[in-house]
Amino acid sequence: MIRPAKKEDCSKAAALMVDAIHDIAIALTGESNKTKVVEQMEKFFCEEVNRLSYRNCLVKTVGEQPVGIVAAYHGKDAQALDAPILKHLRNSIGGTSARLDIEADPSDYYIDMLSVSPEFGGRGYGTELLQAAIRLAREQGYRTVSLNVEENNVKARKLYERLGFEWKKDIVIHHHTFAYMVKSLQA
Repeated sequence: MIRPAKKEDCSKAAALMVDAIHDIAIALTGESNKTKVVEQMEKFFCEEVNRLSYRNCLVKTVGEQPVGIVAAYHGKDAQALDAPILKHLRNSIGGTSARLDIEADPSDYYIDMLSVSPEFGGRGYGTELLQAAIRLAREQGYRTVSLNVEENNVKARKLYERLGFEWKKDIVIHHHTFAYMVKSLQA
């Protein structure tokens, strides 16, 4: 079953997010210790407003256990959703030098992160989560959905292409090159 995320999902959700975004999680949290990274990701998940908030997430469950997660929001909201994370970074690392890379075009509904627990991989759960996010975007009247895939993640890129995403441009997020891919939702 796929359902809206709940705050109670925080520990599993945080672990899934860290698995998906690796060193970007370190950049977002300002922490280098993995335990502290996960703890801060849990805090972000439980907040009402930020890109990683439970309010922007859907979870895939098997039984009652969350085994996958997708975070998505409108690209025009990215700056407001990043503000609490930037505030945290400025407080934790000091100064005003903290910044986050722009990941989404303002016109797109943006799939920020997708993760499925490795022990549940290969069962189509990632596809289900992507399709649920696309459905949500369509229901809310968005015209395009976008996501980023790291340039060396060939398997994920093939999945996205199979679902109708097309390469639009290359972008750099936290020193890594990503293909920015877009799917049109217009009939």
